[in-house]
Parts: sequence; structure tokens; C-alpha cells
Amino acid sequence: MPEGPQVGRKPFKNQSMRRLAGLGAGLGVLPLLASCSAEVSRGFLPGNRDTTNNTALITDLWVNSWIAALVVGIITWGLMIWVIVAYRRRKNTVGFPAQLSYNLPLEVFYLAIPLIVIGVLFVFTDREQRAIDARYPNPDVVIDVFGKQWSWDFNYVKEQVHEDAGQQAHLTGDWGTPDRLPTLYLPVGKKVELHLQSRDVQHSFWVVDFLQKRDLYPGHEQYNPYINITPNRVGEYMGKCAELCGEYHSEMLFKVRVVSQQEYDSHIADLKAKGNTGNLGADYNRAPMSAPSPQAPDAAQ
Repeated sequence: MPEGPQVGRKPFKNQSMRRLAGLGAGLGVLPLLASCSAEVSRGFLPGNRDTTNNTALITDLWVNSWIAALVVGIITWGLMIWVIVAYRRRKNTVGFPAQLSYNLPLEVFYLAIPLIVIGVLFVFTDREQRAIDARYPNPDVVIDVFGKQWSWDFNYVKEQVHEDAGQQAHLTGDWGTPDRLPTLYLPVGKKVELHLQSRDVQHSFWVVDFLQKRDLYPGHEQYNPYINITPNRVGEYMGKCAELCGEYHSEMLFKVRVVSQQEYDSHIADLKAKGNTGNLGADYNRAPMSAPSPQAPDAAQ
């Protein structure tokens, strides 16, 4: 008996395109579902959005840059897969497909879109970078930070006291943070300026949860050797050198304690009582030189 017409059956091409469209839609939804987690919403960056006054700016720039990259990637790969499938060579195909070389409108489009994307990214990056690097005209706390092989010295400039001279940490392989590390105290909610200098070779000051790092160049003051922040969360944070600086670079560690103003004042009083008055200045450098003290920027800056 002859079969009747098969109702509802679609050509193979349409079925394949539908499957690809469904797969693309499913992959597009995955990032939206994953963004429900706190870590994904921060772009897997460490710490919290409000650790300092700058962490939210840095987090937003990071996450939005990744979103833009993912959107461009999904569109690009989607178009590539679509072209591969829709315009693949079929049985009995003869010759070459229509060529689009020297198509001026298409080539202008190919050039304009990347330039627009890069231009938008540049504008937002420049805006955030200027805000992050802006110096406080009158910071509440000014601290000289000296990197050295392989530790750190901290001077509280306005209070005219200093922490004990930093000694190299020795990692034993035991789990946990060594108890004795150079420790920098910062009062919560206060404007802090860190003046970064090196006693010997190039180092890089990095407090991981602050999402900021800056290189320390020995004897160079012409670039911006400052970090200006307002710490907003009480707690203890790990810091390290982020620039390969010799044999024990991995042991060049320190801690930052963000404390209340009362605890900060008490710590400063303890340093004075110990006799840690004055500053550990540039005369302790490997090649002693006269280093300028940090100056507040002009109002015009």
C-alpha cells in the first residue's frame, strides 16, 4: 500500500539549523545563570567590592570588559559556525561560491566595528584609571613604603614613627601565614597615600584584595609612585612583591591591617614607646641617595 504524505517532516538543513540555534541559545543563557553567584558577579576577583574606595571601580571595569569580550566572541564564533554550516560544499556543487573581495562597504564595516569597540574600551579605561590614580590633596595618613631584597619598611610620615625594619620571611611549607611579617597599619575610612620607593632593585607593591599593584623603581621619581586609597573594611590582608626581584622573591611578603582609628592611634603610641621614632629613610638604601619626601599635589592637579 503506498504511503501517504508525511506531514510535519522538515528538510535536514532546517533541522540542523534549529539544533545549532538551540545550542547557541543555551550557551548564551549559561553566563546569565552563572552570574547569580557572588564570585562570578565580581569576575572571580579576590576580596569584596567595598574593600577600598577603588575596588568597585576596578571590579566593574574588569567585569564589563569580560562581558564585552564574551559578546564579541559569541557573535564572532556564531557567525563562523553559521558560515561553515550554511555555506559548506554540498554534493554535486561545482565551482566556487560568490566572492566578496573588494566590497568596500563590507570592508569599511569590518574596520569600523573593531575601532568602535576599542574606542569605547579606551574611554572607560582612561576614565577609571584617572579616578584610581588621582592623588588626595590633603591625605589623612601618609606612609613611605620601601621595598628591599627581600622585605619591606614602613614609615608613618605625619606621625614620625616607623615599623620595625622588615626582615625576610622564611617559608617553611607549613599551612598558614607566618606570624612574623612586616605589617602595615591603616585606619579604616581615612584617606591614605602610600609613597612607594625601592632600596635596591625593582619591586612591585601588591595587596591582593585591594586589586592594585604598582612598581617600585629605585631612584626614579618622575613617574607616579603613589597609591591613594581609602580602606573601607576592617580586616587583615596579605601583600607581596609582584616583580621578580631575586632569589627569595617568593618570600617578600607583608600584611596590611585595617583597624579602627582608636586601634591605629594605640599602635602609633606603641611604636613611639618602643623608640621607633623618625623614619627609616633613603640612607638605608643599598646605594644611599637623597629621596624626596612625599608632597601633597597642587590644587590644580
